[in-house]
Amino acid sequence: MTATVSDERWQVARAALAEQTDRFVELVRAAPPQAHATAHWSVADTLAHVGSIAWLYVCLVDPERPLPPVPGFDGLLPETTVDTVADFNDVLLGHLTERDPHLLLDRLQTDVKQFLVACERRRPDETVPWLGGARVPLAGLCAHLVNEVLVHGHDISRATGLPWRIPDPHAALFLELFLAGVVRHGYGRLIDGGAPPSERRIVVEFRSAYAPPLRLLLHRGRVTFAEPDARPDAVVDHEPATLNLMMFGRISRARAVLSGKVRVSGRRPWLLPAFQRKFRTPS
Repeated sequence: MTATVSDERWQVARAALAEQTDRFVELVRAAPPQAHATAHWSVADTLAHVGSIAWLYVCLVDPERPLPPVPGFDGLLPETTVDTVADFNDVLLGHLTERDPHLLLDRLQTDVKQFLVACERRRPDETVPWLGGARVPLAGLCAHLVNEVLVHGHDISRATGLPWRIPDPHAALFLELFLAGVVRHGYGRLIDGGAPPSERRIVVEFRSAYAPPLRLLLHRGRVTFAEPDARPDAVVDHEPATLNLMMFGRISRARAVLSGKVRVSGRRPWLLPAFQRKFRTPS
């Protein structure tokens, strides 16, 4: 999977962001703002977090938009890695102190609309600087924001009992457009640390019914696309909603596997944990 993003998938990603933002807004409107969505964040905090990402993404696609009012923000972005992103979020929320859900929802909707308008006449593979010096394509930014809305909607739903469904076709965009896009265009220092470099080659293939297979190679501490004829050591067949919740620590790996919605096979599946220690997301 090394081809660039098609116009069709680009349109799907933008439509998904518009649809899932509308759903998220309705969910938050029905939720008590002070209810605990996570161990450390209320519903209002969670909304502020999602809104801060939308704000940042508008800034990335529109240089005329002022950056969030965070001292040293220009230096903070490239220095943040997957292991320090929680600190990055805390800094943003510490300076973006608004918690009125009505104001935050209005701002979120406005920012998402501005982001989508800015993307209308641009190519999906146009890149912008991101955390850790990574280069993320616009389609990847869109997919990442879709995932933020879906995962944090899950948090709010679980805490309040309000209904929330993560549609697999939209969840699949995170792996297909964001993670693959970062591998394609360069992830900088984003996943520094993790597993130590090794001469052993590990090939992992991700398969779902909603996106083309993604075959990745870990070798000498770097993750790249594997050659088309490379035999996978581990194959991860999955339903995207469950895989994403597992990757972001909302459900355990054991629960995901026991549900049958994440299935691991291949000639050397025991190598998958070593791959995951390098190719990882915040959890």
